[in-house]
This record gives sequence, structure tokens and C-alpha cells, in this order.
Amino acid sequence: MSDTKPKDVQISSIVGEITALRSRTWDRLKFEVEYSLQNGTTENSFVILAEKMAIVDPPDAAFTEIYIESLHQHLDIEQLDYAILGHFNADATATLKALLELNPKLTFVCSNPAAIAMREFFKDRELMNVSVARGGDTLDLGKGHNLQFITAPTPRWPDGLLTYDPADRVVFSNKFFGAHICADAVVDEAWEIYSEERRFYYDCLYASQTKQVISVLDKIADLPAKFYAPFHGPMVRYGKTPRLYRKWCEAQSKNDLNVALLYASAYGNTAMIAQAIARGITKAGVAVDSINCEVSSPEEIQAAMEKCDGFLIGSPTLGGHAPTQIQTALGIAISTASKNKLAGVFGSYGWSGEAIDLIAGKLKEAGYSFGFEPIRVKFTPDDVTVQQCEETGIDFARSLRKNQKRRAPKALMNPAQSDRTTQAVGRLVGSLCILSAKRGNVSGAMLASWVSQATFNPPGLTVSIAKERVMESLLYGGDKFVVNILSEGNQLQKHFMKRFAPGENRLAGLNVEKAHNGCAILTDALAYLECTVSSRMECGDHWLIYAVVEEGKLLQPDSLTAIHYRKTGSNYWVGVEV
Repeated sequence: MSDTKPKDVQISSIVGEITALRSRTWDRLKFEVEYSLQNGTTENSFVILAEKMAIVDPPDAAFTEIYIESLHQHLDIEQLDYAILGHFNADATATLKALLELNPKLTFVCSNPAAIAMREFFKDRELMNVSVARGGDTLDLGKGHNLQFITAPTPRWPDGLLTYDPADRVVFSNKFFGAHICADAVVDEAWEIYSEERRFYYDCLYASQTKQVISVLDKIADLPAKFYAPFHGPMVRYGKTPRLYRKWCEAQSKNDLNVALLYASAYGNTAMIAQAIARGITKAGVAVDSINCEVSSPEEIQAAMEKCDGFLIGSPTLGGHAPTQIQTALGIAISTASKNKLAGVFGSYGWSGEAIDLIAGKLKEAGYSFGFEPIRVKFTPDDVTVQQCEETGIDFARSLRKNQKRRAPKALMNPAQSDRTTQAVGRLVGSLCILSAKRGNVSGAMLASWVSQATFNPPGLTVSIAKERVMESLLYGGDKFVVNILSEGNQLQKHFMKRFAPGENRLAGLNVEKAHNGCAILTDALAYLECTVSSRMECGDHWLIYAVVEEGKLLQPDSLTAIHYRKTGSNYWVGVEV
């Protein structure tokens, strides 16, 4: 990704009377979890030129000027009839104001929650035309473009609205089915080209909202759609898109443990923390029920607290207090959740952060145990903080697993230990290595034994990495890493087998040099290989990473490689002999 390319708008005819204006940037716009691959992004707006003219999803302020210029080239903005909003974002107000300056008679079409938020932001424009679209409502633009509206609320976007155009069979899906990737491809045929980016986007945004996602999928299941047009990334053709979302949701719903994540967010910062923690929990194979307390009923909160195995509460601090909705949710949690359920508290603040201490204190007084120390983030979390929050989520999920095992009958703890097949699988051996990786300001390192040469030309290797490992997030297509191969008796193994706190520097106190690819070389290793991730394949509870070796060096020519021996194939370290 180049950091010198300017922003631009790519104008492409999609189908029939529909044209896409794809505002593109090769830079990163935000620090949120789903942007962490740093592949740039697009914000897609669509023009429908029928007897009446409409635009769908105007972009945020980062693109206002170039978007308005491009829209001018395509139509007379003064003749524009409607601007349809898949959701209302305060960042988009600059673009909406620019449209109103050029066309004061423009009618905005959005959901009722979005209309309420818009009127709050545009108090000085009492004559602004806002038309509320409810589920099942239609808007006839002529020439068969009788648009159908589908409400699509989620905890993160309670004002979500999808639009279906039956004339050209296009679903304008806003946040659904997107990907953060900046490229020339307008259409990702059958989801194949950018499947990795789309899956990452889903895992970050929707894996913790499966109940709401399935509800939306059910609403659009019978639409004979030919195109799905999201706000981010390329369009997708045909019906594989929602089927994969449903498959991923169903897999998530099969997890045997569940965490209720209650939060409110004044400026989006607490929501960002919640998103990162949820990402870590779901990576570790525990389901998350995200609940935005600002739009959820007490009955919904109580139901979630009754069925959860652990719960988290996140809050901003407003005027030295937690918002009323969070105070209500806290009361419900204490009166509903049994005291053996693991708890956690997090939040963002501008000056003092009293709400976080208040919630933690109330839970402690009620007798709850905490899975982690309360997370306090001042203003907007940066990359490193987001990574730390994800690691905290992973640790929280692991703690729930340990609690579950303690309560399970001993005879059922690990039946695979005595299984003949598992014992045989355990006799597969591998070399012990330390993987180190770095992307932007975020770095990581881990002990690995499932590393194997895969190709001669180009020289390549595979690494199998559990989905819950912290390093998994740093091993996507194009990412760089180093394989540090250990020698027999090397003490680095013991260092990396200890438990690290979320965000802790795994390389502190070690002899380290910087590789050409920017990652860490452990100079006490037997050898090292500098690698670039070429592809990934999902394999059960692991990801299989194929990487090309760019260069390497043998540091200890007379030493032997440390080999990992196991007595069982059910986990990494039982019966390890090195």
C-alpha cells in the first residue's frame, strides 16, 4: 500500500441505470479493528438515474470535496431528488451539508433512529427534508425502480437500512458484505478475489452480533438479488454472499460458552474497545452477545444475563458518571447474574473516567470475580491499545474455558488422551521455532512447532496457527514475519512458554536484531527465515499459513534443531520432550 497516492473517485457503471462512485484511499482512515490490515478502503456511493434521481450512501468527510466534484460530472445535483442513507454517521455530515448547499430541496431517506440523530445534528436546518423509511416501505423512482427498504439494526448500527432495487436486482447493503480493500476491481466475482478480506471484516464486525445478522439475512433471503453493493470494498455478484455470512453465524452460535457484552458509547471510542474485546473472545471459540444498552430493552439485557457464562460492561464517562442506560444495565446484571459468572469492565474517557471505577466497585461489592483488570482508555484507542484489548478478550475466553473444565466431571475432561488415533497423531514431530511479526506499531512473537517446508521453488513453508493465538491477526496476505528456528537446549523455549499479560512485550530482555522486513531476529536462535504470507486456508480450529521465504541465515552451524515430541495429538504440550 502506497502512502503517496492521493484519494480519488472511481466512476463505474454497475448495471442498468445504476452507477457506482467509489471514493478510494490507499491510506488508513481509522484505528478500528476492521481497518488493521491496512489495505486502504473505499466508501461506495451509488447513483440511480430513473425518472427521479437518487444517490445511495454518500461518503464521509474524508471524501466530501472529490465526491461532490465527481457527482457534478455525472448529474445536475440541483435536480437530485433523494439521498438514501444506509445509516447516519456524524462523519458524513460534511458531505450532507455540501449536498444541501447545492440542493436545499433534497430529501434524505433513512430509518427512524437515523432521522432522530440527523435532526439532532442539523438543528439549524429546520426545513431539511427527512423521510423516514420503515421495513416494507417503498420509494418509486420510475422505470421499474420501486425501491424496497429493509431495516437492518445491529448493536453497532441500530439505524441500519438496506435498500433493494427490483429493476436491476441490486441490494444496497451498506455495512453488510463489505471489505476494507482499495483496488481497481469493481466487482469481486462470486466472492473469490477478496474472500480473505471479507472474512476478516465479518470476524471483526459481525461475529459478535450473530443473532441480529441472521435476522437481517432472513429478511433478504427471498430477494432475487443479482448484485450486493456494500459501502466498503468491491460489489459482489450472486447469492454466495449471504450464504457464507449465514454459515459463519451458525458456526459461531454452536459455541458452548457465551459472553454478554453490554456497552454504551458516546463518541464511538467505547464501542471500538468493545469491538476489539469481542474479536478476541470470538477468536477463542466463545460466543459473544453484543448489546448496545442505548437501544436495548431491560428484558433483552436480563435475558442475556441469565444465559451467559460471563459478562462485560463498557461505559464512557459523561459528567463524572456512567450514562443512565449503563446504570440500569448494571442493576439488572447484579440482580440477575449468579456470582460465579466471570466479569469484566472497560471504558473510555476524556478527563477522569469515574464511570469505570464506579462499575468495577459495584461489581466487586456484589461479589463478582474479574477476568481482567478494568481497561481505561483516554480518548480514541490507538493500534497498540486495540491489540491489547483483543488479547484481553482472548484471555477472558480462556479463563471461561478453565472454569468450565473445573466444573466438568473428571472422566469427561479429555477423553482424547486415551484415544489410539490421537496418540498416533501425537507422534508427528516438528521443529521448535519462534515466530515474530510486525504490522505498523503492533508486533508479536510466539512459540510454534507446527512449521514445515512446503515448496522448493519458490522456497516456501507452512505454519499452522490456532485461531485464538494473538499472532494470527498479524499473519494475513502480504504480512511479513520471521521464523527463528531454535537449537536443542535453547532457553528461548522456556521464555515463550510462560503466560504473557495482554499487550506485554514478548521480546523484552532478549537479544534481538531488526530483519530486512522489519520483524525481529532472535540472535540466539539456530537460524532464521524472513517470510511473506502468500495465502491462508481455514482448517478446523487452525489457520494454515503458506509463506514464501525471502531470505535467511544459519547462525549456529554446529547445533541441531530442537524437535517437539508429544504423547498425544489433542494439544500442543502434553507429554512434551525436547
